[in-house]
Amino acid sequence: MRWIAIAVCYLSLGYLSLSSPNSAANTAPVPVADGFSIIWSLLPLDQQRLLVAERRGTLSLVNLASVQRQTIAGLPDIHAAGQGGLLDMAILNDDPKPWLYFTYSHPHQDGAITALARARLDTQQLQLQSLETLLLSQSHGDGNRHYGSRIALTDKYLFISIGDRGDRDTGQRLDTHAGKILRLHHDGRVPADNPFVDDPTALNEIWSYGHRNPQGMVYDARHEQLWAIEHGPRGGDELNLIRKGGNYGWALVSQGKEYWNPAYVGDYRQHPDMLDPLHSFTPSIAPGSLLLWQSDSRTTTLLAGALKLRHLNQLTIHHADGGSIKEHRWLEDMDQRIRALAKHPSGDLLFSIDDGVIYRWSPRSVE
Repeated sequence: MRWIAIAVCYLSLGYLSLSSPNSAANTAPVPVADGFSIIWSLLPLDQQRLLVAERRGTLSLVNLASVQRQTIAGLPDIHAAGQGGLLDMAILNDDPKPWLYFTYSHPHQDGAITALARARLDTQQLQLQSLETLLLSQSHGDGNRHYGSRIALTDKYLFISIGDRGDRDTGQRLDTHAGKILRLHHDGRVPADNPFVDDPTALNEIWSYGHRNPQGMVYDARHEQLWAIEHGPRGGDELNLIRKGGNYGWALVSQGKEYWNPAYVGDYRQHPDMLDPLHSFTPSIAPGSLLLWQSDSRTTTLLAGALKLRHLNQLTIHHADGGSIKEHRWLEDMDQRIRALAKHPSGDLLFSIDDGVIYRWSPRSVE
C-alpha cells in the first residue's frame, strides 16, 4: 500500500518532540491510513477505532490496527462544494450509542448554510440513528466559502463557529449567524443567559461576533476558557480567547491586507470597543484546526494545523505571567497541509494532511 512507502520515507527523517526546540530527535510521524479526500475531522472512539469525516460528505469508521475502513450511513443531504461539506464532529458521552454532533453545509435555495445536527452513533449497524437537526443557521451566501465550522462541547453547552461566508459585512451584523460563534444547550435550545437574548435586533444564539472564518475551536475546562483560531486575509490570522458578547473586530479591525493590493483590510488595526487577538500570524499560516493538547495550573498548550505554511503550530499559554504565548513550529520538513488533529487515548497525536493520509505521532513530552 502507498502508506507503507510513505512510512519508510518519514521514519528516516526524525522529528523533534513537543518539549522544546532543542530536544533530541523523536520518532517521525507514521502513516496509519490513506486513500481519503480532504479530512475535516478526526474523532478517536477508543484505542483502535477512529471516526473520520471527509469534507466531500463521507463518514467512516477506521480500525487503526487492521486499517479496515467502513462507511457510516445515515447522514443528511450535504452540499459538498468549494469549502462546504461535512465539517466538524464531537461526541457527548460514552453511551453504547452516544450522541454524535456534527456540522455540515445544508443545501439551501440561496446556496448552502452551516447546519448543526446530532444522531445516535451505532457502530455495530454502521449507521446514524434518531437524526435531529438542531440548527439551520441564518448564514446563506452566494459562494461556497467560509462556512466555518468547529464544535466545542462542555458539560452544559455546545459552541459552534460559522464563517462570514465571504461577505465582510456579516461580521458586525447581529441579524445573521455568519461571522459568529454560537452557544446552545446540548438539545439545541438557546440558553437564557446568552448575551443577546433580550435584543430584538439580534439572533439569540450568538455568543461572540466579528469573526472572519474560525476553523479551530476548543474548550479548556480546567481554566473555563474557550479558544478559537481563525483565518485572516493576507496576514492577520488570529488566536482569540472568546468572551461572552465579545466583538472581535472583523472586518472593521484586521491585521491582514487586501488580496489585490497592499492596503490593510478595515479602518483600524485596533479599536477600544473591540477585542484584540492574543496572538496573530503575519504572514498567514492559514490555521485549519485547533486541539487542546494539555492544560494545568501553569500552562495550556494548543496545537493548530497550518495549511498555507505547512506545519504543526504549537501555542503555549503561560498563565503565571499574564497569559504570554510562546509559539513553535513542528513538522515543517514534511511540507504538507496539516488540517485535522486529534489526541489518541494513548497520548499520541493523530493528524491528517490534505493529500488524504492520516498520521500518528508520538511526541516525548509537552512543555
